Amino acid sequence: MVSTDVFVVGGGPAGLAAAIAARRAGLRVALADALHPPVDKACGEGLMPDAVEAARAVGIALPAADGFPFRGIRFLQDAVSTEAVFPSGAGIGLRRTVLHQALADQAQQAGVDLRWGCSVTSLEAFAARWIIGADGLRSRVRTWAGLDSGSRKTHRFGFRAHYRIAPWSEYVEVYWAPGFQVYVTPVACDQVCVALISRDPHFRLEQALPSVPALRDRLAGAELLTAERGAPSFSRRLKAVAHGRVALIGDASGSVDAVTGEGINIAFRQARALASALAAGDLGRYEAAHRRLLRCPRRMGAALLSLDRFPAFRTPALRTFAAYPALFRRLLAIHVGSSGVVHGHDVFDTPGLAG
Repeated sequence: MVSTDVFVVGGGPAGLAAAIAARRAGLRVALADALHPPVDKACGEGLMPDAVEAARAVGIALPAADGFPFRGIRFLQDAVSTEAVFPSGAGIGLRRTVLHQALADQAQQAGVDLRWGCSVTSLEAFAARWIIGADGLRSRVRTWAGLDSGSRKTHRFGFRAHYRIAPWSEYVEVYWAPGFQVYVTPVACDQVCVALISRDPHFRLEQALPSVPALRDRLAGAELLTAERGAPSFSRRLKAVAHGRVALIGDASGSVDAVTGEGINIAFRQARALASALAAGDLGRYEAAHRRLLRCPRRMGAALLSLDRFPAFRTPALRTFAAYPALFRRLLAIHVGSSGVVHGHDVFDTPGLAG
């Protein structure tokens, strides 16, 4: 039996961010996870400028010296290429293990009671006032709390590996091909993360690269540093993310497709909103903030997924971005901001951009 103000189930980035934010709000916090840090997970490993700012707002210091900065996004398909720089600040490429260890260390420094190697089997194990479910896409806390109802819109698969090669670009590069995308994120001065996302759970990087000759040639002869690691990518919306004394955060609370690159940013922002709601004793405030925080990423995810589903739409769209770079800069500015509205106009209501 654990007696505390807040008990967090799940010690990934979302759970650790929630624990840190709750501690900084003056609450006693314990956290349990069956694994020990650092825990690796397949992801693109690029934190956009809004994620960097969201971490700062929670009180998290990202280990920038252990990563690599990038200043924008570049889309490529065959001979078409278009890029845009972020309106302010820079993103950072950071190995997942480095990020996780940094968050675990800062949670310990903040005074969180960390219980690594501890499996949680029921909600009855806690005498906590509040319970936070941060246990991922297949959350048991979500099931125990009766919050599983909702819809799953998309189900895709990501695979990731690292290559020893100096980053050749100051952008995160996204290569579009029929049925899949490949992302290249610089994560160190001599290392890049290469991530594949497709709808085929059996499709791997070695099968994808021949269809992306520019990237294949770049990586030719580069040392493969890590085994290919995979994870599912869901786009899921729940009817509610709080019930009684239980609140969900991160992928446990619903998710957007990995194509947005916004998972960590969303988790950091949810952590801040949840800590504020817990301090006020009102999870209804978190429910409302959660809906607001996911509104723009879901719309952007739908728009980007339309590029994946409809090649007849993708090719002219990318050519339009290349011909009118200001449009691509505008969309990127919206994507890394907190709102889908620019000068009072909702860009997703623009014909042809809503997907």
